[in-house]
Amino acid sequence: MTAQQYLKKTEKKRLDELFKFLKFPSVSAKSEHKKDMVACASWLRDHLKTIGFKAKTCSTGGHPVVYAEYLKNKKAPTVLYYGHYDVQPVEPLELWESKPFQPVIRNGYIYARGATDDKGQTFTHVKGLEAVIKATGSLPINVKFLIEGEEEVHSANLPAFIKKNKKMLNADIVVVSDTAQFSRTQPAVTYGLRGIACVEVYVYGPNRDVHSGSFGGAITNPVNALCGMMAKMHDKDGKVTIPGFYQKVKPVSKWERKEFGKLPHNDERYRRSLGVPALAGEKGYSTLERTWSRPTLDINGITGGYQGEGAKTIIPAWASCKITMRLVPNQDQTDICDRIEKYLQKVAPKSVRVKVVKYGGAPGVVVPSDGPWLEAAAAAVKAGFGKRPVFMKEGGSIPIVGDFKSILGLDTLLIGFGLSDDNIHSPNERFRVLDFERGCKTAAALAFELAKVKTR
Repeated sequence: MTAQQYLKKTEKKRLDELFKFLKFPSVSAKSEHKKDMVACASWLRDHLKTIGFKAKTCSTGGHPVVYAEYLKNKKAPTVLYYGHYDVQPVEPLELWESKPFQPVIRNGYIYARGATDDKGQTFTHVKGLEAVIKATGSLPINVKFLIEGEEEVHSANLPAFIKKNKKMLNADIVVVSDTAQFSRTQPAVTYGLRGIACVEVYVYGPNRDVHSGSFGGAITNPVNALCGMMAKMHDKDGKVTIPGFYQKVKPVSKWERKEFGKLPHNDERYRRSLGVPALAGEKGYSTLERTWSRPTLDINGITGGYQGEGAKTIIPAWASCKITMRLVPNQDQTDICDRIEKYLQKVAPKSVRVKVVKYGGAPGVVVPSDGPWLEAAAAAVKAGFGKRPVFMKEGGSIPIVGDFKSILGLDTLLIGFGLSDDNIHSPNERFRVLDFERGCKTAAALAFELAKVKTR
């Protein structure tokens, strides 16, 4: 029996096991789910043991990490598989068509919180490797699993865990499935992620909310001031105006521009899917270049003054906004946060006080777009999907990928099985059954393809 035949034979069993995994309300952001987090980690640990892995849960400063290993061949490559078992909060509940922790299949999709992000995608590797073990009696590679419970709360404790356990986590390459295919008909391997820098801006005016008639015209309104400051963050061509923001940004290469141009992207279809009148962004770049290879600055939320029903004629005492900047390789998140603070202090009216709280972030990451690891990933995806993948970037961030590089010195293969419309972080999160099956097939094939890479 081959691994692919085993997967076909156990299709229903695998879905049943995935459903058990999805039923745990492992919401890392809420303290009320602490016991659910422990229960989910324990279930996953025990499940890995039944397959043939040595597995354990490891304590951190927060939710536990699940670590497992299968080390049989000193001459074979060692692959570190990363995933996360924690999920986003499910609110607003009233928008779910079925209960978020009672998985169901509708129209070929598994609906549940965590279906794609990231329980379903992580489980493809667990099941793919199980198929290889059951079909052949062993694995052609050495495997380590690192599955955390805090990805959705910024992996606060994982970097320290990795530093503390460098020897245990030593490997040749990392595999992560927490991204997406390019489209429902075109699989992809991701070779780059943007980084992130986060700040919160506070603008203070009078020492209390005051009457807009009695004081209007004599003092600066903090909301007005904040809006004026935010309006100065971009120029007419969509460029960020912070001095030195682009200092270390490399131009989009000719190779990359050519490769992006080959992808079956359609701006009009993209525009319609978002329901916007027109697309916008930095002048001189395509949509894919803007979202994958250029840095950005966006206001995520703005607060200030009265926001209840009816009128309240005040000049508020303060206003604030949250800003994230998506960074590209070579941009340093600390440097960028310092630059935005300096710029905002400069452009703010002298009649208000400004405080910038800097939350840091993570660097952008690019892995080599050629070489044996990526070729192995491409061959595995072709085996699982029946079609060779395209190589693409992702505009979002997976900060831990940067930590794997800086702490362990390892590159990461980003092989996504989900779709961009799988409603991750939203009500009615879903994962196409077909893509779960393709993911398992790809994961099984990947073990054999990675085994071919010469590491020593």
